[in-house]
Amino acid sequence: MKKFEERLERLEAIAEEIRDSEIGLDQALSLFDEGIKLSKGLEKDLEKIEGRIEILLNKPAEPDEKAELGLFDSVDD
Repeated sequence: MKKFEERLERLEAIAEEIRDSEIGLDQALSLFDEGIKLSKGLEKDLEKIEGRIEILLNKPAEPDEKAELGLFDSVDD
């Protein structure tokens, strides 16, 4: 499987090719089909990435090795 960035670049290239008025209908339909498949795959990848980000953002902080309870240690008696 190609990297996300490579597939996104290919999708952008397909969009440019389809906009070209010099291509035939058969080629445009073929490119459109390829683009739809790429976009669905990219969308699934983005959903997975978004899920991982949500997990990381909601992950509780790692517990410290020891708790610091001496709040008033620096106060002179």
